[in-house]
Amino acid sequence: MKDPAWIETVSQTDWEKDPLLNPLLDQVKDKESGLVDHIMAVHSINPRGLEAHNALYSSAMTGTASLRKVERELIAFVVSLENHCHY
Repeated sequence: MKDPAWIETVSQTDWEKDPLLNPLLDQVKDKESGLVDHIMAVHSINPRGLEAHNALYSSAMTGTASLRKVERELIAFVVSLENHCHY
């Protein structure tokens, strides 16, 4: 098995001290666990990129009335499986 990629991130405990990350914390952390998903945490060294990724994700998951949220989640799940993404 190949080693997973390693990307430097800011520790979630340090987000609260960072004036650019702090306002984004509540927007990107998982509502159930209170943790930031890895897919979002990789942007922590570039808060503008994090904000853009979150805006794109939010738009994709809520931007259309033709699909219910559960259907959008299922599509994201299948795409992740096809991409071998353990997400």
